[in-house]
Amino acid sequence: MTSTTGFGSSIMEGKMLEMFEVGPCEDDYQLGFLIGQRFCNQIRSRLAGDLILQNQLLPFARTPQAQPLIKALSETNQKKFPRYWAELLGTAEGSGVPVLDIILINFRKEILPFISNTNMSSNADTTDDCSDVLIVSDLMALAAHNEDANVALVGHTYLIKGKLSNGLSFIAYTYAGELPSCAFGFNNHGLAFTLNSVPPIEGEIVPAGIGRNFVSRDLLEATTIADALARIHSSEVSVGHSYNLIDTRTRMILNVETASRSRVSVHEVGAAPFFHANMYLHLQVQQVNNKSHKKRNLHQGKSTTPSP
Repeated sequence: MTSTTGFGSSIMEGKMLEMFEVGPCEDDYQLGFLIGQRFCNQIRSRLAGDLILQNQLLPFARTPQAQPLIKALSETNQKKFPRYWAELLGTAEGSGVPVLDIILINFRKEILPFISNTNMSSNADTTDDCSDVLIVSDLMALAAHNEDANVALVGHTYLIKGKLSNGLSFIAYTYAGELPSCAFGFNNHGLAFTLNSVPPIEGEIVPAGIGRNFVSRDLLEATTIADALARIHSSEVSVGHSYNLIDTRTRMILNVETASRSRVSVHEVGAAPFFHANMYLHLQVQQVNNKSHKKRNLHQGKSTTPSP
């Protein structure tokens, strides 16, 4: 698997992306605490300069209509993933930032659709433009990922090498303050993944479902590609996502598109190059009409798009 970063990475600044090796820990709270403590400066700086957080999420969180949504999101995800919720709380405590701020950035995709246009800041760019080219043939198996994100993340990412008490270990590219990883990662079972944002319309979004950051954190602990699929299927997500699952041992790559109400579509990648950016390709979902995303998909080749 190869990866490139596309949002002014530390390479442009002449710096190496920092990796922090952590674990095994007493519990998941301590894991999060140590990560938060190690990267407290990056987390605080990211939160202070994140226009989506400062101009949209925090003002919305102070309104009466936001309270039930945030409460329900928190309770639903804590019940489904108590370990990762403890990790999130530990990250907040270790970095010395308000728990609410950490909750909001981890649920930003689940909350933003419910903020009315009158409250949206035109200065905050919410577009995610990650893209992948995937190929599996007799000669090669390749996953090339371009990581694009909001400008607030420039200089605010790091690698986490986590070691768990059960012997599992993973490496995850992590946005400061968020659970590993809402971008890409891999583990010692030969399972890797990359992610692409997709844009369902508001009517396709279910309030207070499972957050995408919690699903991808769970994928870091999958032992096989079948296990990864099962973890995706079992999560009743609020907002859809696209997962590129990569099994390095069996040379299998799957593109998995998801949506609310337990909708999942799986496409196995073959010898024809498969390009995925930020539009649904094979799951039938009403989505936001984004000309830029459509143009990118068309530019990369119509022949690689699977039939619905």
